[in-house]
Amino acid sequence: MKGQEWYQADDVAEEYDEKRFSQGGRLIDRREKQAVLNAVGPVEDKQILEIACGTGRFTAMLAERGADIIGLDISGPMLQQGRERAQSAGVADHLEYMRGDAGRLPFPDDHFDVVFAMRFFHLADTPEEFLQEMCRVSKDQIFFDTFNRYSTRSLYNWALPMGSRLYSGSEVHSLLEATDLELVAAEHDWIFPYGLYRELPNRVASTVRWLDGSIRSLPLGDRLASVSYWDARL
Repeated sequence: MKGQEWYQADDVAEEYDEKRFSQGGRLIDRREKQAVLNAVGPVEDKQILEIACGTGRFTAMLAERGADIIGLDISGPMLQQGRERAQSAGVADHLEYMRGDAGRLPFPDDHFDVVFAMRFFHLADTPEEFLQEMCRVSKDQIFFDTFNRYSTRSLYNWALPMGSRLYSGSEVHSLLEATDLELVAAEHDWIFPYGLYRELPNRVASTVRWLDGSIRSLPLGDRLASVSYWDARL
């Protein structure tokens, strides 16, 4: 797994949200949360597992909406940030954080209604194995995102601390086929890479985001997207 030691450093966990989701990064945070909500729909009383939950952006959001949710991550410092977030949001009694390996999930078969992972598959050396394990513990729905190979993401991938695994559409479809998943919806977004937005003040980033959307609305615009959100069923 790429970046395993890096993500477990205390200073990385403490600075993670501030570095990624302040300034123009707020647009990324908002869009990712909307992608999760679009996929899982009404969450009240659903049993949900988030793989690689990190600092708990999504777990806290879904707990606030009535989900019965567990967040699993390999990083103790990231989980601590998540617990502090849950306390601040007043939902600490409505979710659980667990430290564990996404390749060996400590749950029985068919345990959750929804299993999802955001910002995870770009780190996976063996994505099929992780996806199979997610399918094992899910009754129905799997949701995840990927960074796309033929996009602007590839232009700066070399500069990232541990790089990213980039996927073509055909590779994702092969993963779904290998794990007997049926794709029910896919969204493609972000012509410009995340790194650009993070460096811009929110007002400037909003203008860039408008331009991004204009490009995506053109014929073949989705093929230029750097991120895809995949919603599948067993």
